Amino acid sequence: MSEHDASAAGLNARKADDDRQPAGKAGVSEQTLLEQMGGVSGLAYSAVPIVVFVVVSSFTSMMPAIWASIGVAVAIAIFRLVRKEPLQPAISGVLGVAVCSFIAYRSGETKGFFLLGIWTSLIYGGVFLVSVAARWPLVGVAWSALNGLGMGWRKQRRAMRAYDIATLSWTAVFAAKYVVQQWLYDNDQTGWLAFARIAMGYPLTGIALVVTVWAIRRAKRVAEESAAVAGA
Repeated sequence: MSEHDASAAGLNARKADDDRQPAGKAGVSEQTLLEQMGGVSGLAYSAVPIVVFVVVSSFTSMMPAIWASIGVAVAIAIFRLVRKEPLQPAISGVLGVAVCSFIAYRSGETKGFFLLGIWTSLIYGGVFLVSVAARWPLVGVAWSALNGLGMGWRKQRRAMRAYDIATLSWTAVFAAKYVVQQWLYDNDQTGWLAFARIAMGYPLTGIALVVTVWAIRRAKRVAEESAAVAGA
């Protein structure tokens, strides 16, 4: 959020490729998953504009903080471009900071900078929860779509259960972020909002990623077992 396709031919071909890979490739699923989220550097870069905004606003006012955070986000994007790192996370970072700054400007309050994150946590948590209720767990759907895999895992109960658990872990992450940060917002705790935004991001995301990787591996084993039984 690699999993094999449900077909026996696809499974056998991928298994043969895996057998030819060196031992160092064992963590390819985790690496690919992290890269799709912008990598470790992407997670670190995302915290910098937030820190800059809070620090500058505490010493000056909202407008200098807005321009400082946008400037830092643009500088990070240029830096990543020069280093030939993936551009999409950098662009998303600039757009995210710009939207957060616009909301803060329109609301006339420094704490408005964090409204977008609070709202998106609520929306994402709801979407993940609804996907489980609809029997289309978003972790499985997203992983399959990103990697061009089929949806055969939906017919396998153990794979579905694993993806349900992973999707619910993300639901819990977004729910926790929303509840805590909304409470801090309502109580005008801008500094603690920034701390919660960063502090809750890394640990909770890490836990959800671990559960996601477990679900992907479990679904992969289930697909391989099903193919083995079908080919017997």
